[in-house]
Amino acid sequence: MEYIQQALNASQRVPLLLVVSLVVSTLVGIAILLYLALFIVAPIPRPPLRSEKTYRTIEPSGEIRGGKELPCWQDNYHAQRQAARYAPNKGFEVEDAEVFMSLVVPAYNEEERLGIMLTEAVEYLKQEYGDIAPIVQGNGNHAKRKVTNQELSNGHVFTGTTQPSGWEVLVVSDGSKDKTIDTALQFARNLGGKAASSIRVIHLHENRGKGGAVTHGMRHVRGKYAIFADADGASKFEDLGKLVRASKEIEDADGRGVAVGSRAHLVGSEAVVKRSFLRNLLMHSFHLLLRLLTPPATAAIRDTQCGFKLFSRPSLPYIIPFMHSESWIFDVEMLMLAESANIPVIEVPIGWHEVKGSKLNVLWDSLGMAWGLAVLRAAWGLGVYRRS
Repeated sequence: MEYIQQALNASQRVPLLLVVSLVVSTLVGIAILLYLALFIVAPIPRPPLRSEKTYRTIEPSGEIRGGKELPCWQDNYHAQRQAARYAPNKGFEVEDAEVFMSLVVPAYNEEERLGIMLTEAVEYLKQEYGDIAPIVQGNGNHAKRKVTNQELSNGHVFTGTTQPSGWEVLVVSDGSKDKTIDTALQFARNLGGKAASSIRVIHLHENRGKGGAVTHGMRHVRGKYAIFADADGASKFEDLGKLVRASKEIEDADGRGVAVGSRAHLVGSEAVVKRSFLRNLLMHSFHLLLRLLTPPATAAIRDTQCGFKLFSRPSLPYIIPFMHSESWIFDVEMLMLAESANIPVIEVPIGWHEVKGSKLNVLWDSLGMAWGLAVLRAAWGLGVYRRS
């Protein structure tokens, strides 16, 4: 007791300015250490390997053709920006689309579920986007298709100018150990004809995570619109037309727009009620964390994690080159980047059903998503990540 009293008396003789200086110095030191630690824990994606920028496909003859180089709008984007010394995201437009719709399917050990998903997706793509043939004139030349404004149920709008038609599917095998690649190629072979070569299979040598696989695929899309969809087929693929129409309604003068498939309207439905108490608790806790940590427009999205998101081609250079997260939280980074670039985003209710075989560990992956969200927000907020 006497020792404590002596310590208190001694502390009273220390100048107040010195005490304040020590406290401030300690706090500044802690802040610097935390900032440096952020550089360590903030993920930085590895560059793609040369072989990962190639694809395999099925020729009309039925033979597998591999080692074909993927077109990469992002490489062209960086090259032209560097050559012209443009400011970030200014003065450059991504090259024209070659097809109307690109579908990116991230797949990790999905040999059992991939075929079912591809069947539903390709049936819709062939029906809605694959049968628009060019008009042939009497001299054998292809005439430009020019009709009055007409919006179809698939979201394809004829505006009196030439529109790209057709589709492609990019299956990105994310370091799969099973027969995911063989399944995708066999599916393409069964399609036969020109449709077979519209299926492009990409192999990532090491597992990067769902976000890494989606980002990689999005760098190589040729479509006027690009959508990614989960390999489990849980989303109702025919709702793609709803997303295209919604995107067209909100696109800005540069044609930028993002349409987010949403399951928020299903809260309270049988599909959600049947989930375990723990899963529902973690879902609501994650949504609360999102509202606290993300900027306003992103926080307003009721379902950020649905694996069914559509991007117009002009929006891609403002999002994809600046992606860092390769884990489950990558959706949020996409939406944050869209918000920071003032890209219009709309949430669209879609059909959805639970599919067995999920690789999501409810507890550990939820904790990982919470950690990833905190790191992501801090890295962008404190300048660890930048658009430059």
